[in-house]
Amino acid sequence: MGEVTISTFLTLDGVMQAPGGPEEDPQGGFPYGGWLVPHFDAETGEKMDEVFQKVDAFLLGRTTYEIFASHWPKVDDPNDPVASKLNALPKFVATRTLDRLEWGPATAVRDAAREVAALKDRFEGELQVHGSAGLAQTLIEHDLIDEYRLITFPVVLGTGKRLFGPGAVPATLKLVDARTTSKGAVISTYRRGGAFETGSFALT
Repeated sequence: MGEVTISTFLTLDGVMQAPGGPEEDPQGGFPYGGWLVPHFDAETGEKMDEVFQKVDAFLLGRTTYEIFASHWPKVDDPNDPVASKLNALPKFVATRTLDRLEWGPATAVRDAAREVAALKDRFEGELQVHGSAGLAQTLIEHDLIDEYRLITFPVVLGTGKRLFGPGAVPATLKLVDARTTSKGAVISTYRRGGAFETGSFALT
């Protein structure tokens, strides 16, 4: 059985919207598109290359699919570790509105909460989520993510789409790897960490 993993860029306050450019995702009037670019460095690039070596298929939200479809088909270098995977491997797109998915191979997923568990049975490696804030929140709500790979940058925005939203279910995660890049980004990897618990420091 495969695993669902999510890899995403985050600000310190959890925003993941439009890291790569002003026109990437201006939904909601988001004014800070491209916030990641000044902080991207070689170590971040190496981490993403490493992630893409593990993928069997992609699970993407509609907006992220459309953003990727406007860019990655133009990168036709067969040795590019990201483009070669994105352009060739199966893409499952969580959408209730798109009927034609021209950047293939691609298949629409109408009910992610129900269908993703079955998709995991089809692959031995990773079903990777990149970006896709709305889809990520659905997967988090239904405990369908096996591993989180978060790259957190020293930026605070105060607004924008976040990875963990109001529907997030309380959970304990286990940190399995962490490192810091030359520009101050923290690359951290988490897996499920057992039952969620609370306690108290109150004197009794």
